[in-house]
Amino acid sequence: MRRVALAVITLAVGAAGVWWTWQRLAADQSEFPIPGEGDHVAVEVLNATGIDGLARAITRQLRHRGIDVVYFGTAPTDTLQTTIIAVRGADTAVAGRVRDALGVGRIVIDQDPRLLLDASVLLGRDAAPTGHFSP
Repeated sequence: MRRVALAVITLAVGAAGVWWTWQRLAADQSEFPIPGEGDHVAVEVLNATGIDGLARAITRQLRHRGIDVVYFGTAPTDTLQTTIIAVRGADTAVAGRVRDALGVGRIVIDQDPRLLLDASVLLGRDAAPTGHFSP
């Protein structure tokens, strides 16, 4: 009789644990943005200036402003004077949000849905902070 009671209690505790875990997973999934929905903006940041650490510094700035930088690195050129914000997806309004966060930039439409980005940011010298900065 004691074994049966212990087995029932063990099953009840196990079922409660499974139910609790299931509820947590269901709640957590709603916290992650679905690409293409809401105000989530995903960009790449490419340094086109030759200034060491600029892409990293601007990535921090954009992330602080709520923009998801999924990649940062170096552009094929290092002579760009004016920052270019290239719209990659269908929503052209995201470029304005990126420009507002940067404070600079010229918006161009160069849609390429294969990139799975909202925009590409090619940093020009106008994006470099004035004075000394630490990447």
